[in-house]
Amino acid sequence: MVDGTAADLRLRAVVELAQALATAQTPQAAVRAGARRARLSMGGSFAAISAWEREACRLRVLVNDGDLAPGEEAEPADESYSVHDFPEIAEFLHGSWAAGGEPHAWVETADAAGPSSPGGDSWGRTAALRRRGRGSCVVAPIVVHGRAWGELYVARGVGDPAFGRTDADFASVLAALLAAGIVQTQRLAEVQRLAFTDPLTGLGNRRAVDVRLDEALERHRAEGVVVSLVVCDLNGLKKVNDLLGHAVGDRLLERFGSLLSLCGATLPGSLAARLGGDEFCIVAVGQSPAEVERVADELCGRAAELDVGDGVAVGVASTGDAVGPVSSARRLFRLADAAQYRAKALRAPHPVIAGHDSPDDPVLHLADSPPPPPTVPPTPDRRRLRRGRG
Repeated sequence: MVDGTAADLRLRAVVELAQALATAQTPQAAVRAGARRARLSMGGSFAAISAWEREACRLRVLVNDGDLAPGEEAEPADESYSVHDFPEIAEFLHGSWAAGGEPHAWVETADAAGPSSPGGDSWGRTAALRRRGRGSCVVAPIVVHGRAWGELYVARGVGDPAFGRTDADFASVLAALLAAGIVQTQRLAEVQRLAFTDPLTGLGNRRAVDVRLDEALERHRAEGVVVSLVVCDLNGLKKVNDLLGHAVGDRLLERFGSLLSLCGATLPGSLAARLGGDEFCIVAVGQSPAEVERVADELCGRAAELDVGDGVAVGVASTGDAVGPVSSARRLFRLADAAQYRAKALRAPHPVIAGHDSPDDPVLHLADSPPPPPTVPPTPDRRRLRRGRG
């Protein structure tokens, strides 16, 4: 039994955990808050949350909280254990559900004096407790969408009171709350992913570019960090769509997107994105203009080797080149658009770089040119260039 004071404390702990999970923005933030709140509310010296990776047949530790043993890290890059060593997540839990029961937590003790897991010491928990200098633990399955997702593990040190059945029941409540928090943050992460991802290519979309450029240019203004923009216009997409069909055109967009991602990967921290239609870009932050130009040139060469389409027109603008002050994303886009427009007009096999022909650079003149009179119908490219981008 739990006395009234202890019951009040546990109720408060449940409320605090629910509040912490409600403000978590990512699944990792949810498990981080869950491990800490579970440890404190259960009087544990250590807590961990692990995920069951079925395809790898392992439990991967996401977070450790409290008194860490040698070799343990708060958020380990790769701490995992074979499910063969702790098979209850696959056997005992699923067997219980199949028999019509509900997943529940159990207690293990380092002295193996009557552990409540069905397999006793053979389950590997007792050896792990001894190895890490802990006296007892509670293991509670985390169930998401009716399937074992992972587990909550809370331990106490040697000499501390061992966990009991009421502790295990309370751990089951905490694990259920954790499951709800994980589901909520997974949905939020998926919504955010969809909001910032182009559905056809899997690259970033225009919204992602706007956010990245705004952040990058803030750093440029504050710290002088170099920001570069590579704008690409895929040649021949309309002809491919008209002659070979839109399915082939989509495959061309996907293949070019893969090339863009491949080339962009050599610029650490860059964002590869599809702006829409046949337009793509790379946002590079903190890279030298020469390195960005090298990547843009490699992209031109690879695109020319695609078996459909007609290569790509690429324009590059960088705050590290002689392009004058760049105080906004719109200005950088106008420069890169003007360079790309010139590359397309010249059918250039290599990127055109804004500012490379200073002081009489036609790209700079084009980027700075005023709009033509309303009576002159603009081409789609000129209309885009004049409109600029926010």
